[in-house]
Amino acid sequence: MTNRAPEIKVIKFLAAEKDMLEAALAIRTTVFIIGQEVPHELEHDGMEEICTHYLLYSDNLPIGTARWRYSGNGIKLERFAILAEFRNAGYGEIILKKVLEDVIPLGKKIYLHAQEDAVKFYMRNGFTSTSEAFWEAGIRHFQMEYFLIPLTP
Repeated sequence: MTNRAPEIKVIKFLAAEKDMLEAALAIRTTVFIIGQEVPHELEHDGMEEICTHYLLYSDNLPIGTARWRYSGNGIKLERFAILAEFRNAGYGEIILKKVLEDVIPLGKKIYLHAQEDAVKFYMRNGFTSTSEAFWEAGIRHFQMEYFLIPLTP
């Protein structure tokens, strides 16, 4: 018996694609509302229609999600969530890289509010903390910005 790598894909979609949005909301409900006890009204904030969404699949099973939107301060990355049984296996980096690939060419400031436990992950992926700690949805966060670093030859 051989162990094969799972087929991984990230699909970008808009809220009008209701089946995909339902899958993303189910992941967010599991991760944030059930897992972290974020109040439903904070998690389901009514901004789905103005966001670009992503679903991360492993062998056609949706296991992660993210979204981004324009804000008054640039492009805000939000709602990164990977189901618990798939964490610490590189999936977060896969979806983050896809989102960054799409938003970097837009030429705007890219930022997010990282939960304290995720700060090191984002730092490994090019983000810098730009704020003191603050509380959001009962969880300690830091604002972080992505800074393009030119590659040296």
